[in-house]
Amino acid sequence: MIDDFKKHCKLSQLSPICTQLIDLSNQAYGVNNGNIPRWQKAIEEIQQQNTGYINFNSPYLTIDAHDINEDLLTKSLKQIMPWRKGPYQIGGLQLDSEWRGDMKWNRVLPHIQSLKGKTVLDVGSGNGYFTYLMSLAGAEMALGIEPFLLFNYQFKSIRTLIDNPPNAFVLPLRLEEMPGADIFDTVFSMGVLYHQKDHMEHLQQLKNMMLKGGELVLETLVIDKQHGDQIIPKDRYAKMRNVWCLPSIDTLYTWLKQSGFNQIKLVDVTKTTPEEQRATHWIGDNTQSINDFLDPNDDNFTIEGLPAPKRAILIARK
Repeated sequence: MIDDFKKHCKLSQLSPICTQLIDLSNQAYGVNNGNIPRWQKAIEEIQQQNTGYINFNSPYLTIDAHDINEDLLTKSLKQIMPWRKGPYQIGGLQLDSEWRGDMKWNRVLPHIQSLKGKTVLDVGSGNGYFTYLMSLAGAEMALGIEPFLLFNYQFKSIRTLIDNPPNAFVLPLRLEEMPGADIFDTVFSMGVLYHQKDHMEHLQQLKNMMLKGGELVLETLVIDKQHGDQIIPKDRYAKMRNVWCLPSIDTLYTWLKQSGFNQIKLVDVTKTTPEEQRATHWIGDNTQSINDFLDPNDDNFTIEGLPAPKRAILIARK
């Protein structure tokens, strides 16, 4: 996959930083992780399956592979669980991930500038579900960065099943590792900001990757104004350990303005529901999901007594 990325990268707007991206990715793949042999074996098994063309048939990213062995493919794909982002369908096999990513995408797509011919960065891409959607929406190059190696192997497993894969790639990198270069037309940060200890640094790093006039698509957890300007969870939020700050929309707008963004627009606010986030047999032994994270007596609050998850989408320009 890295060799394929290298070939396409050299022909794209990313050419000035291709060598650095490849070197950093190879270093990340070279870590000592005892799970890698199992993940690699699963991908080798998946390579024996028939391939097909990728398309988006909501809710699924579909691969029209014929005569696949669904039992063997299921067994292989379950070696690289949990599947958080998706869903996918390979032939007749429906891989129902924890998140219905199509619902978020359908909220985002009507409000952003056209991705046709654009160079796009998907920060915290997970297994590349949205990265593929960006490519299918016309991006000349869609690059996802995701430091969690498991999700990179999930991306590899899906790519293995695709005939003539689009110019969508996921590399095992953190945003702060990205070479400094303002070369992306559109930068997506979806479900990432609240995991950052320093939210202002994250916003600045996003801006640094963007061309002048480029577009930021920011999707993150927010609270209603009635709960204050921001909440800093003392321990967990919806059973998540690494949630550092939940801003109001006004606070989020202020952060973007202070970071130097302009033309800031709020385009959507949606409460997370069990339709969008759900437990499935594709997430492994830990089968808890949104229903387990909320107060059983009042779903307007989390199990910790904080406001239930609500997500906002803001668009801004550099």
